Formats: sequence, structure tokens, C-alpha cells
Amino acid sequence: MLNPKTLTTIKDLLLLAKTVVDGFMNGFNKSTLKGPGLEFSQYRSYQPGDDLRWLDWRMFARSDRYYIRESETETSISVRFLVDASASMNHDDDGIAKIAYAKMLVASLAWLANLQGDAVALNVFQNGKLFSLPSKPDPQHLQRLFYHLEQVKPGGQFTRPAHYKELFASNNRKELLVFITDMYQASGEIFSLLNTLAALRHEIIVFHLMGQNELDFNFKGYTTLEDMETGETIQVNAQTAKTVYKEKLKQHLDVIKAELLGKRIAYRMLSTSQPLDEALREFLVQRKKGLI
Repeated sequence: MLNPKTLTTIKDLLLLAKTVVDGFMNGFNKSTLKGPGLEFSQYRSYQPGDDLRWLDWRMFARSDRYYIRESETETSISVRFLVDASASMNHDDDGIAKIAYAKMLVASLAWLANLQGDAVALNVFQNGKLFSLPSKPDPQHLQRLFYHLEQVKPGGQFTRPAHYKELFASNNRKELLVFITDMYQASGEIFSLLNTLAALRHEIIVFHLMGQNELDFNFKGYTTLEDMETGETIQVNAQTAKTVYKEKLKQHLDVIKAELLGKRIAYRMLSTSQPLDEALREFLVQRKKGLI
């Protein structure tokens, strides 16, 4: 298992992505997470005439035999990563900020998608602005995505609803949209974005990031809590507030999950303390089984 705190010591996102992908692929016993759109495929022996692009050189190095990655779908797709870079993504738990976990998650999935020949794209939502890097399948483009991802520094609030429909429908092509966010919104702007994307019939996966300290509310005594986007503060007695907080949090998470699943949007809440390879393995296995 790859501890997120350990991974943050790897400053090169490409090296980090390779480390994470190698880590969770090792658990799949002669199958691999290949094939367009982050789907599974199986190995089979090479036959004359097979497309050499699907030859797995790693398996050849291990077994001295040629294997082809047999994909469930033959057409590559575009995988677009949407990153929430509002100030609340700076929330830190035990040295791991949500934005750091988000970058590691995006880098790992982008590396995996690129291995499959899928085009990758990046959008960053921050403080009224929307950064957009269009999709391309070549390795140089992946390096550009990593570069822009490394430059992301959270601040301000989530971008208010813009011309999302025109932006995400402009290429007349369905995409796999992977949205990484903490779901912190002042007035439903994240739901507004997701409603628009769902109406365009894209496949959408939401990774909802939370610090373990947010989930456990493991603060002591009187604590001052600050809204990282508005600067507002409140003092609470952590011990007496914990029970009510956890009840309210459960209700909040249930509402989010029901809202998204009702629009056929896949939802996965992740703690930033969760090993990244474990989180990806769990998600991809469940996605294969159609559970989310």
C-alpha cells in the first residue's frame, strides 16, 4: 500500500503516477486495468496480425512471452479531469492537503489513460476562472497536463456557473469526466455544473475528498473552526459537538450521494488518509462490477 504522506515526497508527478499505477496493477493477477475509458481487459497470447500497439512489453519482460491486452472496447476515448481548486482544497490533515491528494489521483489516472491510448484533458475551477487544457493522446501532451497540474494553487471560491454547456458540448463527442472536489459550495454551484454535464450525457465520476479529521472530528476541547473560503470562524466545544456533527455529516453525505446517483453520476468519497493505490483498486473493481 502506498501511503499518501510518503507519496508527497515524490515531487515528479510522472514518477509518482508510475509508482501508484504499478502498485495497484500488481493486485490483479494476470489481468490489467487497460482498455479505453479506464476499463478492464484480459491478456491473451499474441497471434500473427495482432496490432502491436496492444503488445504488453512489461509482461514480455516478466515471462519471455508475447501477450496482447484485449480490450472490452476498441475505440479510445477522451478522459477529462475536472479539478476543484477553491481555497477549501487547501484543507490539511496530518500533512496531506486535499489538493495534494487530488493531484496524485489525477496524475495516476491520466498516466493509466495515456497507457491505453486515451486522450486526456484538464479543467481547473478556481476563483471565478476556468483553466482548460484540451484533449490529446500523445505523451508530450501528458507532460503538459502534469506541468499545469503542478502549478495549481487553490484559492478563492469555486467558479460560478459559466457557459458550461457550450464548453463541454463543443466537440460533439462524449467523454469520461473525472471530477475531483471536496463538494464545498456556497450556493449549489457544483451541483449546477454536474447537472449541466449530466444533461450532455457524458459519463461522470465524482471523487469527493475529505480529510480524516473532518470525518472523525477528532479535535480536542474548545476549537476555532475557520471557513477557508470566506474566512468566517466559529468556536465550538469539540467534545460536546462531536455527536451532532457526525449526525449532520452523515445527512450531508447521504444527500450528496442521492443527488448524484439520481443523475447516474458515479460517486466515491475518499479520505485523504486512504492509500492511493488501494483507493484506485477499490474504485476500479467496483466500477467493473457496475456497483457505482
